[in-house]
Amino acid sequence: MVWFDGDMTTIGFIGSGNIGSAIAHRAVLEGYDVVMSNSRHPDTLAALVAELGEHARAATPAEAAAAADLAVVTIPLHAIGTVPVEPLEGKTVIDTNNYYPQRDGQIEDLDEKRTTSSELLQRRLPGSHVVKAFNNIRFDQIGSTASPSGTPGRRALSIAGDDAEAKKAVTDFIDGIGFDVVDMGPLSESWRAEPGTPSYGAELTAAELEGALASAER
Repeated sequence: MVWFDGDMTTIGFIGSGNIGSAIAHRAVLEGYDVVMSNSRHPDTLAALVAELGEHARAATPAEAAAAADLAVVTIPLHAIGTVPVEPLEGKTVIDTNNYYPQRDGQIEDLDEKRTTSSELLQRRLPGSHVVKAFNNIRFDQIGSTASPSGTPGRRALSIAGDDAEAKKAVTDFIDGIGFDVVDMGPLSESWRAEPGTPSYGAELTAAELEGALASAER
């Protein structure tokens, strides 16, 4: 069943790991085209593309970014310096990332709480509209907990961003692939859904998620 009846949209993925692959599976089920990329070669994505089906193809990160109507950056934070900049100019970019010092190394601005990981990506992409999303759900639950709009007790996901139109586009996409959406506010507030907060990994309705985000302490 297609829950989203908007125009066909291409989702370009910068990164095709667990989270990216799970979002791509939901996207193709709902009628989107997806372009997958990773840090290696498009040929290494052959099995994933075959699994995703006729609405999927593999490309380089720059090609995926150029093809995207909506982009998803889903790579480790320490690698955001590799995200292509020019092809994402003017586009909405979903950031799924979290800061894990054991993986990413210590980042002083984050350790001192002077900024957020999504603001670092926005700094990398000054001409794009970054929206934080999918960072507080386990990859294996993106498929298993999705449900049509209006389903009682539907799970909600949080977003944050500095551009209203970009947040609307991401809200429509998330709703289309199976989740309600709660807006945390600007990117500077995206810490409310990061590791260690009440909403991180929690399966919550929109009302419950609003409460969890409000109760978060930095």
